[in-house]
Amino acid sequence: MGMEALRKKIDSIDGKILSLINLRAKEALQIGALKKRTGAGVYVPHREKALILSLIKKHSGNISPTAVEAVFREIINACRSLEERLKIAFLGPEATFSHLAALKNFGLGADYLPVPSIKDVFVEVEKNRADYGVVPIENSTEGIINHTLDMFMESDLNICAELSVPIELFLLSKSGNIRNVKKVYSHLQPLAQCRNWLEANLPGVPVVAVSSTTEACKKAISEQSAAAVASKAAGTLYKLEVCAKGIEDSKENITRFLIVGRTPAQRSGADKTSVMVSLKDHVGALHDMLMPFKTHKINLTKIESRPTRKKAWEYIFFIDFLGHASEPRIQQVLKKLEDSCSIVKVLGSYPRAD
Repeated sequence: MGMEALRKKIDSIDGKILSLINLRAKEALQIGALKKRTGAGVYVPHREKALILSLIKKHSGNISPTAVEAVFREIINACRSLEERLKIAFLGPEATFSHLAALKNFGLGADYLPVPSIKDVFVEVEKNRADYGVVPIENSTEGIINHTLDMFMESDLNICAELSVPIELFLLSKSGNIRNVKKVYSHLQPLAQCRNWLEANLPGVPVVAVSSTTEACKKAISEQSAAAVASKAAGTLYKLEVCAKGIEDSKENITRFLIVGRTPAQRSGADKTSVMVSLKDHVGALHDMLMPFKTHKINLTKIESRPTRKKAWEYIFFIDFLGHASEPRIQQVLKKLEDSCSIVKVLGSYPRAD
């Protein structure tokens, strides 16, 4: 079969795909009408996760599972926006990595609200000025985002979902010529993620931390010899040229983001639970807290401690583990934690990122 014949065949297949997407959208509108009558929310992360897992399980073609998820994620987002346009708060301004994470999870059919701090993300959702918020929680190179953890001590919002976003860093300037760079701007996190590259490739060049990667791009636009470390999307937005790409020190540079909202997520079958606990003051308290997880064969994926800020040397522990709080074995563990800890707060059970 010649090139032209193959292209006509692909065009015909694309037309069928488009017809099926429109048919799906029609059904989604009916589901949206039912949700409005029952008061159910339009964003159902456990359902979306279960659907993606089911499609990947059925898939046997040449396209990678990651590509399958990306394609259907966009279809899901487009259909959801027909039911209702959600308002999403994120750590702004636009073109930050938090903005890119929000777009990845909710698509172009949502309205986005950039706010100046992680605390403001929580506040906007708590006050019902946003439906959901997107906040960074940890980076694979630099570790936990303490400010996000601290907010869970104050807030009653639920973790509804998580997503992992690969972070590729670019050195951007007006000229695109690295030899002209005399100063580098960026947020503290990206600067830490490319510290070794900057020292090796721009020795002696001052590095200045600013409030966001977007602010760094604004500095690079206004100063002839300045450069910004930011995303490619930020460079495109501010019409900066690429001096160097992929400058992160680790190629496995991934940031985990949390979706926070007012409604708990239901069980998807591939879930994670986050809890906050405070230990009673006695010998072996940490051992007593951890034993139920071992007894019930529950895999811990993260444990972090933070000062309570109420009493010197008093700490809160944040624990992530696999499973959903509705599962009987998880409920047994939570009951034992309540017996051995002075505070036990479930921050959310939610579909885990792959």
